[in-house]
Amino acid sequence: MRIQNLERIDRKSLAHCGFQATNVAQAAEIIEKMEKEKAVVFLAFTSNMVASGLRGLITRLCKEKKVDAIITAGGSLDHDLIKSSKDYELGEFVMDDAKLHQKGINRIGNILVPNECYEYLEKFMQNAFSELYNNEKIVSPSEIAVKIGEKTSDDSFLYWCGKNGIPVFCPGITDSAIGLQAHFFRQKKKDFSIDVTKDMNQLSQIALNADKTGGIILGGGISKHHAIGVNLLRGGFDYAVYVTTASPWDGSLSGARTNEGISWGKIKEKANHVTVDCDASIAFPLILELCKW
Repeated sequence: MRIQNLERIDRKSLAHCGFQATNVAQAAEIIEKMEKEKAVVFLAFTSNMVASGLRGLITRLCKEKKVDAIITAGGSLDHDLIKSSKDYELGEFVMDDAKLHQKGINRIGNILVPNECYEYLEKFMQNAFSELYNNEKIVSPSEIAVKIGEKTSDDSFLYWCGKNGIPVFCPGITDSAIGLQAHFFRQKKKDFSIDVTKDMNQLSQIALNADKTGGIILGGGISKHHAIGVNLLRGGFDYAVYVTTASPWDGSLSGARTNEGISWGKIKEKANHVTVDCDASIAFPLILELCKW
């Protein structure tokens, strides 16, 4: 493939541009193949994606049934339910954090989250846990996600997942504001608990019953590993697109490229796969635009 000068932003031009532009174009092509081959699509992402404006794209994909399962971290549920009612503000990456703390403002990069957002979450989740408890004493993370979606507005990805029957798996839900509220709720209801293993059968059956699977994985951590781990059961993903800013040189899962997943059997040896080394808030909208999703 000959390097060409970039004259316009389209997939063909980016594919011949070099560097990460070529990988972005390849990611769009692989996602198109997932859809064409009717692969079961796992969308995995870290919590900060939902804190950002990418929440809107994730919501649209769920509304349009472009994905079949969501795997994410507990903070994604936090941010989704909060943003269904409250606004986050845009700040800077370098601010006086002591002053922010004194004002009751929490910073995620250049995104600002006032304490009142978490006060709203506390009331929301105590009511949600009460409703769940009245039906069942031991609940799964996916059941919590459904309950939240029932109570949020239609700009919420959890709302559309519930409406369209897209399961939301959250293996690390206790590491979140929701998890903390679960702890507080249990002080009143000692027989209430969250069983993170309760979702494993449904998740594994989605992977095992699929003819082909595809993974779109934004960021790393537990969301990424849970997605590739369950696909190990079926011999790996047939298609995989990673978007990450993490480095592979420390051996971290977050920085591991798709080719490393092949060594584990989490991605098939002959899979279509690519890693895009870029901030997902830049790369993911561009990838979706290029593949017309």
